[in-house]
Amino acid sequence: MNKVGITKRALIDQANSTVVIITSVAAFIVVFSLVATKTLISQSTYQNHVITAKKQALHQLQDDLKATDALKASYKTFQNADPNVLGGSATGTDAQDGNNADIVLHALPSTYDFPALATSLEKLVTSVDGLTINNIAGTDDEVAQSTNTTSATPTPVPIPFQLSVTGNYEAIQELVNNLEHSIRPFQVLSLDLSGDQSKLTLEITAQTYYQPAKVLNTKNTKVVK
Repeated sequence: MNKVGITKRALIDQANSTVVIITSVAAFIVVFSLVATKTLISQSTYQNHVITAKKQALHQLQDDLKATDALKASYKTFQNADPNVLGGSATGTDAQDGNNADIVLHALPSTYDFPALATSLEKLVTSVDGLTINNIAGTDDEVAQSTNTTSATPTPVPIPFQLSVTGNYEAIQELVNNLEHSIRPFQVLSLDLSGDQSKLTLEITAQTYYQPAKVLNTKNTKVVK
């Protein structure tokens, strides 16, 4: 009896051990399956977000390309318009001539260039009959301004100058009128007129401007969570 009892107890213990092992394995499989399923669902959700974001970026890129083509066409139409915005010829060489793109760039250049300003003033004066240039003066600050070529928030920078001319009253009046209507902004700080009506000397202290080019941030990234 004792031997039979021991055998039954051993069989029961063995069965219990088998049940525990099977239960443990089953529990491990269930837990692993739950964790794996959660991970797969999380990865699937993330990948869906990535795919959606990529589709949105693609659509935005396609819209941007269409807008770029439209902008190029509008720019060419504006640039080649004849007559230009000043009423001059797009291909001529007179004071009011030139294509619209160059006229706009000359109106507010993106770099400091005093010699170019002096040339523009000389051209403006010599376009008036009966005027003689006495002096074009100013401080050539090109070295100090050479680092101020681009900005994220550009603002106009003044370029002061002095101009002295001699001519009759009508010529002086025409020059002042041309300065007022010039596409390039001129701010007259002081004006001194001396002489008689047939020969007047005009001394002008004024300033014009340039504006550094704007820095465009074309890099755009988005973190998908």
